[in-house]
Amino acid sequence: MSPLAEILRPSTLDGYIGQQHLVGKGAVLRTLIESGNIPSMIFWGPPGIGKTTLAMIISNTLNRPFHTLSAISSGVKEVRDVINQAQEEEGAILFIDEIHRFNKAQQDSLLGAVERGTITLIGATTENPSFEVISALLSRCQVYVLKEFGEEEMNSLIAAAVAHYGRNGRQVQVAEADALMRVSGGDARKLLNAFELVVNKSTADPVIINNRTVTDVIQQNLAYYDKQGEMHYDIISAFIKSMRGSDPNGAVYWLARMIAGGEDPLFIARRMLVFASEDIGNANPNALLLANATFDAVSKIGYPECRINLSQCACYLACSAKSNATYMALANAEDAIKRTGDLPVPLHIRNAPTKLMKNMGYGSGYKYAHDFEGNFALQEYLPAGLEGSRFYEPGNTPRENETRRSLKEHWGEKYGY
Repeated sequence: MSPLAEILRPSTLDGYIGQQHLVGKGAVLRTLIESGNIPSMIFWGPPGIGKTTLAMIISNTLNRPFHTLSAISSGVKEVRDVINQAQEEEGAILFIDEIHRFNKAQQDSLLGAVERGTITLIGATTENPSFEVISALLSRCQVYVLKEFGEEEMNSLIAAAVAHYGRNGRQVQVAEADALMRVSGGDARKLLNAFELVVNKSTADPVIINNRTVTDVIQQNLAYYDKQGEMHYDIISAFIKSMRGSDPNGAVYWLARMIAGGEDPLFIARRMLVFASEDIGNANPNALLLANATFDAVSKIGYPECRINLSQCACYLACSAKSNATYMALANAEDAIKRTGDLPVPLHIRNAPTKLMKNMGYGSGYKYAHDFEGNFALQEYLPAGLEGSRFYEPGNTPRENETRRSLKEHWGEKYGY
């Protein structure tokens, strides 16, 4: 028997729930589909929000041959087999789930067929395609961002599930939906898995779904509920928070869980690379160097050996001094830009490559720091209207306290350090 999520999968745009910014009346993707002229495209968004379903609907609507591959289990051979078959078809669509798991060679194998129009590629990814898809392929695709489901979409799914069971002679009443919402986290597949599990475990007639029944059933059947590896985001969150909390034991435990679950090692290494700047920053600049070296090592070595590199880096980052000062400095500057817009660059720090620009005052009055004692000259670097704005606040770590002393010596009066 098919799972509830598969049974309720819609086959038309009118039955599709969510993503109205893309497929609502008059929206960009719907307009392309209705015109019958779609580009190759990549759907980027969290799991369980309809990427695969939307690809299937496009194929059904346009009556196109539809081929599907999973980047987890497919390679260059499978891609070439589909391309060869597509040459005998008209307008074939190739859907690749988790395309971010394809390496460069695998992605390269798609280029010619996409460029010639042998296939229309639809890729699905939970990772930023700017980092995960090679530029040559990305330039041939339109990227569409799909959004996590909100309460309205989730309630629509619950109503559809209740109606399905009603048509099949099983009465289900939803007294409370908070727990269903909480365990699904905006993921439609997780919501329907949970709903189905609660109904199947109940012998009552009618089945009453409330917060307690959902919590009890899910806790007792967590492995079944998460059989598709849908705890991916929960576990990476626990991993990051363990390192942020300076607990190497928690960090290495969640790392081991990801390794055992077959997580992409480059995904883990990439998150540590971000963490090294976001949560450690200048409290320990060596953290970024080690995280970058780890990413390089993982790229060269791969599983299973690279798990040792990952463990070394995770334990180092967890034990390192922490500071989010540089991350917050950027956030503060971005907030200022939102408030003030694109303020003009002060004339004295503008580039002046031509005589005309020099005559207009570009670069006039600029003080070359190396001409002054201590390689420092007091002058204005912010645009008019933001003078004296302090975005960077060093953290309270030994290295950053040294930085604060230097800033106070140079900029104490102007920025209040």
